[in-house]
Amino acid sequence: MEGAGGDVPADSVQYFTASLGMSQALGILSVILTIVWTCYYRGGFAWHDDVSREFNYHPLFMILGLVFFYAEAILVYRVFRNVTKLYVKILHASLHFLAIIFVIVALKAVFDSHNLAKPNPQPNLYSLHSWMGLCVVLLFGLQYVSGFVSYLFPKINVTLRQWYMPIHIFFGLTIFVGAVATALMGLTEKLLFLRASPNFLEAEGTFINILGLLLVVFAVLVVYLVTNPKYKRQPLPEEEMIQLSQE
Repeated sequence: MEGAGGDVPADSVQYFTASLGMSQALGILSVILTIVWTCYYRGGFAWHDDVSREFNYHPLFMILGLVFFYAEAILVYRVFRNVTKLYVKILHASLHFLAIIFVIVALKAVFDSHNLAKPNPQPNLYSLHSWMGLCVVLLFGLQYVSGFVSYLFPKINVTLRQWYMPIHIFFGLTIFVGAVATALMGLTEKLLFLRASPNFLEAEGTFINILGLLLVVFAVLVVYLVTNPKYKRQPLPEEEMIQLSQE
């Protein structure tokens, strides 16, 4: 693993590769377990004809969007170290846009499951999980727009971009950690509701807890990879020349 600033030590390469591999395995496994949980224990998926099963899109698409694809988006700057930065930016923005699509469908599913419930609609936004989720989604939207305008199109001047970058990075990680925390709160809330049901299976509770632990370890690995200065992407020579010419 080499950057423009020099070679990265071999031991760092090994730690990076191992940590990245583990993070990818855990992220994919978390998505698979969510699919298994919603299909095997919760009856699969439907739309307006069965709002209880429409709800199942919510946990799956939130974990896909705000956890897995969001993490992939922030990891691209660590993985594609020797790719032209513009291409990495486009991939970063594209993965975030994909996450936004999943989030929109997930929100639609959860509001439908409340508003269209029979015989009586259920209240919305009554729990700390829902409040946290709304805050994370709003911050994500603002982060995406500000990042797109600042770094892709139309772009702000170099001085402002340099000033804004630490803020962009801070809120990017804050949103990711907030999304994982909100997912854990949602899993806990769902588990409490399920335990009140006479048909509850202890195996499902264990399954949900395992999923939660996987999300925690996945988040820890992603934060480690993103914050470790040894793995920071260094500018390529041509990028340094462009930056100097703009100053």
